[in-house]
Amino acid sequence: MSIRQWITPLRGIDSLHQTEAPMPSLGAGEVLVEIRAVSLNYRDVEVTKGEYKHHKSADQDTTIVPCSDMCGVVIQIGSGVSQWAVGDRVLSTFLPEHQTGQVTEKELAGSIGLPLNGVLSTHRVFPAHGLVKAPSYLSDEEACTLPIAAVTAWMSINGMRPMGESGGKNEYILLQGTGGVAISGLQIAKAAGAKVIITSSSDAKLDQAKQLGADHTINYRTTPGWEAEVMQYTNNHGADIILETGGAQTLRKSFDCIAFGGLIDCIGYVSGKVDAEDDRLNVNILALRRTVTLKGIINGPKDRFEEMIRFYEAHQIHPVVNQVFSFADAQKAFQFVDSGSHFGKVVIKIQ
Repeated sequence: MSIRQWITPLRGIDSLHQTEAPMPSLGAGEVLVEIRAVSLNYRDVEVTKGEYKHHKSADQDTTIVPCSDMCGVVIQIGSGVSQWAVGDRVLSTFLPEHQTGQVTEKELAGSIGLPLNGVLSTHRVFPAHGLVKAPSYLSDEEACTLPIAAVTAWMSINGMRPMGESGGKNEYILLQGTGGVAISGLQIAKAAGAKVIITSSSDAKLDQAKQLGADHTINYRTTPGWEAEVMQYTNNHGADIILETGGAQTLRKSFDCIAFGGLIDCIGYVSGKVDAEDDRLNVNILALRRTVTLKGIINGPKDRFEEMIRFYEAHQIHPVVNQVFSFADAQKAFQFVDSGSHFGKVVIKIQ
C-alpha cells in the first residue's frame, strides 16, 4: 500500500509536485496517523522557495515533504505506546522534542517541515510524545490551524507568565496584519479581556477584525504614522504587548508605541529582514527608553500547547479558516498564502 504526498526541492512554489511513497512502517514508541487536514503558514512558503535559512538546522539542500500543522486520526500503534489508541484524533507539534521550557538548537533540529519531512501527505508516522489531543468541538479544518499560529500567539501573550497564569485582562495588545498569528492573537486576547488594536492595509480585513471583537483598527497605508495613533488611543500608555510580525519596516514604530515595561514579540518579517541604510536601529537605546523586553518567539513547548487548548475549550474559540483547498490543489493554496490575500488561516483538506 502506498501513500500520496507533495514534495518540494526548495526551488519555488512551482517546484511543488505530488508523488507516491510506500506506507511507512512503525517503530517502538510511534504511531501512524491518517492525516485529514493541513494548515499553511508563511514559513511553509519560505521553505518551498528555499528562503528559510535563518536557523542552522534548516540550512540544507534537500527535497522534503513540506508543512508542519495537521489534524488526523491514529490508525496504528507501535510497541510501548500507551497514551494513544486507534481512532484518537490528534494534532502535530511543530517541534516534537520540545516538551517543556526554553527551546534550544537541539529541538529546532527536529522541526517538522524542514529539516524533517512534513505533513502534506495522506499518512505520516509520529513519535507518540509529539502529538496532542485535538479539541472535540473543532472540525478537522479548524483544529489543524492550532500548532503554529495559535501556539505562537499564545506564547506571545502568555509565554512570559507562569504556566497556568494566562493574562491579558485590561492590557492593550497590538497586532500587526491579519494573518494566522494575528487573528489567533485577536481571539485569545479578546477571550482574556484585553483591548485589541490591529493594523492592516485593507479596510475590508479591518472590518472583519472588528466583527471578531477588535477594539481599534488602523489602516497603515492611509495612516503611515500608526504608532502615534496607538499612543493616542491608549491615552499615551502604549501597547502592553505587541505581536511584531512586520520586521524591518515596523520594528521602530513598535518601539515608539510600546508601553513602559512592555513586551515586543518578534515573530515575523513580512515587510523585510533588513533595515534601510538610513534607519538602523539602536536597539539598546530604544529598549532602555521605556524599559522594554524584546523577545523572539519560535512557537512553544508541548505543555504550553496543551495549556492553550484548555483555554480554547473553556472559551469555545473557533479558529478563523479563510479558505479550504483540496489536496490536488495544494500548489494553489501555497500561491494564495504567498499573495497575502488571506484573513486568518488557509487549509488543505487531505481526506
